[in-house]
Amino acid sequence: MATRGEGSTTSRRGLLIGGGAGIGLVVAWAVWPRSYAPNLPRAKGETVFNAWLKIGEDGTVTVAVPQAEHGQGVYTALPQILADELGADWRTVAVQPAPLNPLYANSLAADTLFEGDFDALPAPLREGHAQRSALLLTAGSTSVRAFEAPLREAGAAARVLLCKAAAKRWGVDWQGCATETGFVTHGKQRLRFGDLAASAASNTLPDPLPLRGGNGALAGQSLPRLDAPAKVDGSAIFAGDIRLPDMVFAAIRQAPVGDAKLLSVDRAAAAKVRGMLSVVTNDGWVAAVASNWWAANRALDALAPSFTIRGAPINTDSIDAALDAALNGDGTRIWSQGDLAPVFKGARLVTAEYRAGLAVHAAIETMTATARLDDGKLELWLPTQAPGLARAAAAAALGISEGAVTVYPMLIGGSFGANLDHRAAQQAAVLARALKRPVQLTWSRREDLQHDLYRPPARARMAARLGANGQILGWQAKIAAPATGHELASRLLATDQAARAFLALPGAGDRYSVAGARPFYRIPAYAIDHHPADIGVPTGHWRSGAHSYTAFFTECFIDELAHVAGTEALSFRIAMLGGDARLARCLSTAASLGGWEGGVPGSGQGIACHSFRGSHIAVLAEAHIDDDQSVTVDRIVAAVDCGRQINPDLVRQQIEGGLIFGMAATTGASTGFSENRADARTLRDLGLPRLADTPDITVELIPSEADPGGVSELAVPAVAPAIANALQASTGSRLRALPLTVGTP
Repeated sequence: MATRGEGSTTSRRGLLIGGGAGIGLVVAWAVWPRSYAPNLPRAKGETVFNAWLKIGEDGTVTVAVPQAEHGQGVYTALPQILADELGADWRTVAVQPAPLNPLYANSLAADTLFEGDFDALPAPLREGHAQRSALLLTAGSTSVRAFEAPLREAGAAARVLLCKAAAKRWGVDWQGCATETGFVTHGKQRLRFGDLAASAASNTLPDPLPLRGGNGALAGQSLPRLDAPAKVDGSAIFAGDIRLPDMVFAAIRQAPVGDAKLLSVDRAAAAKVRGMLSVVTNDGWVAAVASNWWAANRALDALAPSFTIRGAPINTDSIDAALDAALNGDGTRIWSQGDLAPVFKGARLVTAEYRAGLAVHAAIETMTATARLDDGKLELWLPTQAPGLARAAAAAALGISEGAVTVYPMLIGGSFGANLDHRAAQQAAVLARALKRPVQLTWSRREDLQHDLYRPPARARMAARLGANGQILGWQAKIAAPATGHELASRLLATDQAARAFLALPGAGDRYSVAGARPFYRIPAYAIDHHPADIGVPTGHWRSGAHSYTAFFTECFIDELAHVAGTEALSFRIAMLGGDARLARCLSTAASLGGWEGGVPGSGQGIACHSFRGSHIAVLAEAHIDDDQSVTVDRIVAAVDCGRQINPDLVRQQIEGGLIFGMAATTGASTGFSENRADARTLRDLGLPRLADTPDITVELIPSEADPGGVSELAVPAVAPAIANALQASTGSRLRALPLTVGTP
C-alpha cells in the first residue's frame, strides 16, 4: 500500500479519486450499483404502491415522510406534493414516519449541512454513503428541495396505475382518464381510489411518467396542517408520552465539559426519596431511576454527585482568549476571488471587529429517549433528526449490531438542530441493559442547557477598501471559530471511512465554521479565512449554523462602509448586488413596506439581507434602547423570495418563527461559562423574548416560479444585523457583539 509521508504534495482530490488503495476501495464500493425494495408497513385493507404511498379500501391516502417533524410543517408540505400529483382529496390524506431504508436517504442534507466541505469527494461516493447508511437526515432546510421530485414521481405513478385500473373496468383508453379529489374520472364516470387500489397496483408504468409538475389543485395552496388537530387536542404522541409495561423513569447528571469524571455520589441520601429504585453510574454520568421522573430528579439532587475536573478550567475568559489567539494566529483560506494583495497595498482600509457568543438551542422538549432491551433486541422511541445515526450510536453503546436496533422516530417539540445529538439514545440503551426493564430517560432543563452542543462563538476581523465612488474594491474577513463542521462530521459520519479520511488530510478547511461569510455582493477581490479555535466546549449545528453570525459580521460591516462612503445604506447595497435581481427586490420591498427613511440618525431603522439555501430575504427593523438600557425591538418587516411555495402558510409560519428566533438570539439566548459549566441553568437565565416583547411583524412573500429554496432557517441570519443597524441609527453608537448589550462595544 502506498503511504503518505512528510512533505507529500498529494492533493486531497487526487488521493480521493485516484490514489491510495484504502480510499480507492471505498470509492469502488460506493459506486457499485445497488437497488433497494420498499419496506413500508401495510395494514389490513391497504395497498402499497411504492415506498412513499399506500391507499386503503376506505380511500385513505397515507404518505410516508422520511423527515422529522419538529414544527416546520414537513408532515404537511411533503404529503401535499404527492397529493397534488396524485389528485387526492386533502381530507383523506394521512401521514406516517418512513421506515429506515436507503430509498429515503437525504444526500442533499449532508452536503448542505457541511456547506460543501466534501465537494472534493466524487458525487457517487457522497450519494452512495447516504444510501448505503440509510442516511435519513433532517437538516439544512432541505426537505422540499430533496424530496419534491421523488414524491411527485410517486404520486404520478399511483395516478397512472389507478387510471389504468379504472380504464380497464370501463373499457376505455387510460390516457383519457383523470384524477381529482380522490376519484378517477372519465367524462361522467367516477370511481373512488379505495375501490381501485387493490387491482391498480399490479399494472405496469409507462416510461417516462406523465407529471403534472405542480399544476394540480393542491399546489401552492395554504392547506391546513395535518399535524395540527392532534397537537391541539392533545392526542399527538411525543417521546415523553410513551408508556411501556414495567417501565421506569430516569434523570441524569453528566460530568462538566472538558476532562471530568464522576468522583462520588450519596446513595444513602437518594434512597430516602420516595419512589427511588436504582442508581446507575459510569465515569461520565450518574442516573437516578425511580417510579416517576419527578422522584428520579429529586433523587439526583440527593445524590449530590461530585466530579473531578483535570486540566485548565474552562471559563468565559478562557473561551475569549482562545478565540483571540486563534484570530491572531494562522488561518486557512476558504474562499477567495481576485488578488487582494495589490488592492490593499498602501491603501487606507476601513476595519472593524465583531463578536458572537455561545448560543443555546433551548427547545421546548429537552433531550429524551425511551429504550427497551429484550433478548438482545433494542427498541428506541425518541425525537431524532437522523434515526439511522441514532440507531448506530445506540448499537455501538451496547456493542450489538445495528440490525438488532429498531428506532421509532417521534414528533419533536422543537429542535433547531439539537436532535442531531444522540447521547440520550446511547444513555437510555445503557440504562435499559443495566436495569433489565424499559426505561424513559429525560434530561432536566438544567442538564439540557449545561450539556448542549452550542452554536459556536466567533470573532471576526473585517477589512475593506473603498474606491473614490464608494465602491468596495477589496474585502477581507478573518473569522476565528471552533471547527464545528469537523466536530459534526466526527459525530455524524463516524462510519464513513472516506469522509473521515478526507478530514484527516492536511489543509482540510472547515467551511461550515465560516459559512455565509463569502459576500454575495459584487466585489472584485475578496478573501475569507477561517482561524480554528479550540475553546474546550463541544459545539454543534444550530438553526442556520454559522450564517447566524457571519451575516451579522457582513451586514453590520456593510452598514459601516456605507456610513464611511456617505451613502444611504439601502442604495449602497443594491448598487453592489449587480445582477442579483431577486435579492434587490427583497430589499426594495422591505424598504417600501417598512417606510424606510434612509437609516438617518434618530430614525431607529436598520436594514440587512441574506441569501442561502436557494432563498433570499431582506429584513427592516426598528429598535431603540429603553431607560433600563435594554434593547427593545419595535417592528420587523421581512420580504422573502424562496421560489415556488408549496404551502404559503407554512412558509409564513417559518419566517415569522425564524424572525422571533433570530431576535431572541440578538438580545439573549446565550451563555457564558464558569469552571467548566454553563452559566445558564433555566430558561429564565436566557433573557428570551416574551409575548409582550414581540414586535409588530410584517412578512411579504414575493411570488416566484424559481425552484423551491430552503425556508426554515432563512429568517434567522438577517435579524441580528438589522437590529444592530437600527440601534446605530437610534443611538449613534455601534454595538458589535452578539447578544447586543448596551455598554459592550
